[in-house]
Amino acid sequence: MIVAEISDPIHGYFYLSSVEKDIVDSPLFQRLRRIRQLASAYLTYPSAQHTRFEHSLGAMHLAGYAGGVLKGKGYVSDDTIQMLRLAALLHDIGHGPFSHLFEEVLEVKGKVTHEDIGRTMIKESMISDILAKHGYRADEVSDLAFGQSSKMFLNEIISGGLSVDLMDYLQRDAYFTGAHYGRIDAERIISSLEVYDDRLAIERAALNSFESLLIARYQMFKAVYFHKTVRAAEVMLLKAMILADEYLHLSEAYKRVDDYMRLTDDMTLANLLSLKDEGRKELVLAKRLAEDYRDRRLFKSVYESILQASSRLINRLTDARYLRDRCNEIASIAGVDPDMVYIDSAKAPSIPRAPGKEVPSDLVLVGKPFGARRMVNKIEMKDIPLISSIMGYMNMIRVYTTEEHREKVARAALSVFGSETESWYERIAV
Repeated sequence: MIVAEISDPIHGYFYLSSVEKDIVDSPLFQRLRRIRQLASAYLTYPSAQHTRFEHSLGAMHLAGYAGGVLKGKGYVSDDTIQMLRLAALLHDIGHGPFSHLFEEVLEVKGKVTHEDIGRTMIKESMISDILAKHGYRADEVSDLAFGQSSKMFLNEIISGGLSVDLMDYLQRDAYFTGAHYGRIDAERIISSLEVYDDRLAIERAALNSFESLLIARYQMFKAVYFHKTVRAAEVMLLKAMILADEYLHLSEAYKRVDDYMRLTDDMTLANLLSLKDEGRKELVLAKRLAEDYRDRRLFKSVYESILQASSRLINRLTDARYLRDRCNEIASIAGVDPDMVYIDSAKAPSIPRAPGKEVPSDLVLVGKPFGARRMVNKIEMKDIPLISSIMGYMNMIRVYTTEEHREKVARAALSVFGSETESWYERIAV
């Protein structure tokens, strides 16, 4: 039963069922209004103030659309459509403050992900009670929301290269940042969805739209998500949260729903700004970083390298000890305090990971009916011309410092990384 109407700048008008409205009206879901979708990007793109709340609604709407298409082709029932909508609505319920940035704090402290937290919040909170009231099982919704449904093609609707999550956030992020790269033909892709051998497939005629989707994602990473100033703000905030974690217990809050409820963007920043130094250097630095973040006195990128897949440095991008040693080496050469040098390593797969977290290697294409048969074939991603050009990972390394040290640190960074990165693009900025 339709009980509420939503007006959305991306998808126009869409509707909520009674179970969806009860979830949306819950304090746990309303909390998502206070978590920005793009964390610190608003300091670079002023209109990027949109939140996980509206993204979740948009993903839910597209999941319903996808479910309707598949129902029309005989693959799913009305009950499955509602399950898809609920899973998409709740797929981000576990996000902490500053979205994926907070997840980096959790990874440093204990390898917990927002999906892990989301499962707990769906199954062990008021969300479970709301679902039960309307006849739905929390464990089934949770499994579908986080890629653990027994039907793989349903998982792929929620996450992966053909997911409603991807199709909503690209359009929404492009709209609110003003970037043009994320404009895609989601309706064309969704209307072409098919199922083959328990996998989500598309009609052959929609291949161009799928190519455009992945190219748009690639361009959004380069222009928005990995933008040097966006990352500068996030490096500062990440460092501040890690330094203050022992005092503020940020990485422990997920263990109690009531504590996690209070972890929003503004509240976390306020807690960082209210730190008392207590004679501890790390708290002094954390508070200063938070103040500079608040006032937009951001770090300056003084060295940047986009790495080739063959670079020796690729495998070291996630090695915290290696990066810490290089940071200290740069600071020593430049003659500055090591706390004034920050290395940011950004890495993301060019093609979205499948629900099982593996990088997909092929795509299933379904042709038009030929008599009683339809031609179906798998095409390797590397054999799709546009996609083959971006296969692999986007790898970038940057060195940041404060305004007063930028020239010295820039030259020190070049001396440390210059011979090692072997990049096709390398820039020293002073």
